[in-house]
Amino acid sequence: MKPRDLLCPSSVGLYCPLGDFHVDPVRPVKRAVITHGHSDHARAGHGSVLATAETLAIMQARLGDGFAASTEALRYGQNVNRSGVEVSLHPAGHILGSAQVKLAANGLTIVVSGDFKRRRDPTCPAFEPIRCEVFVTEATFGIPVFNFPDDREEVAHLVKSVAQFPQRTHLVGAYALGKAQRLIRLLREAGHDETIYVHGAIESMNALYARFSVELGDIAPATVDKSTRRDFAGAIVIAPPSSIDDRWSRRFADPLPAFASGWMRVRARARQRQVELPLVISDHADWNELTQTIRDVGADEIWITHGNEDALLRWCELGGQKARELSLVGYDENEGES
Repeated sequence: MKPRDLLCPSSVGLYCPLGDFHVDPVRPVKRAVITHGHSDHARAGHGSVLATAETLAIMQARLGDGFAASTEALRYGQNVNRSGVEVSLHPAGHILGSAQVKLAANGLTIVVSGDFKRRRDPTCPAFEPIRCEVFVTEATFGIPVFNFPDDREEVAHLVKSVAQFPQRTHLVGAYALGKAQRLIRLLREAGHDETIYVHGAIESMNALYARFSVELGDIAPATVDKSTRRDFAGAIVIAPPSSIDDRWSRRFADPLPAFASGWMRVRARARQRQVELPLVISDHADWNELTQTIRDVGADEIWITHGNEDALLRWCELGGQKARELSLVGYDENEGES
């Protein structure tokens, strides 16, 4: 069997001809396998959806009860057969419920990583390298400049800044699904036991994480009570990045804008967004983690998609690794704020 008989790019995403299903299709299809709940990977309108229970819950919360005609939840490591294709899901370490999709048939194994990271995340299981013949990797941060520092060091910068500027509100931009909850847990591990305030867009995802036993500690909505005129001086407020730039942020005491993202490795981006405290915290693999993962899985062939494909392709070629660009459309680097 050739790889294209088991998986191939199509106009709506990766397609498994033998099993007749798509992985993370960008438009409605009859049968879909979804890697995780970010909206550039998880869309409504499919006939059937196979995913982890956590991803299905996220899709329901974000897309409504009718996001698919039928659903099937799969545990990590559990196998199902689709017309001779053994399908299983394995931890991707990206966000709650995120999974790699393993396809096996006639002695050939292909793994679609989806979005992934290799660093410890207290909100989801760690990425598991899977030996395979073909590995499909993202390349969001697929250039050598993206070499991320330790997450704990970045969170320590935030905690230190709060202590240094108690009269200011630390307004931290973090994507509502995944990044916000991870940042909260990292703050708790760093010893920050104070109330953390969140934008309304984050509250529902916090509640969903709590349903799956991810404890976030003392959380409260970042709303202004007219009777107390609270200005949140000395507090940490977490909000979607877009909220930091609009009128919503004006309610806070001398806000100090921060942003948790892998893109903060590029200082020009921080300056462009007028970020005073850039926090280099990403839910994607950096360059070293991407290349180490390619070594770890031992694949004969690497397929590269959504991101900086050219640099990673060149790295593979220089190392004698067979690789190709998929150039799939419809995946937005900013959906998860990376």
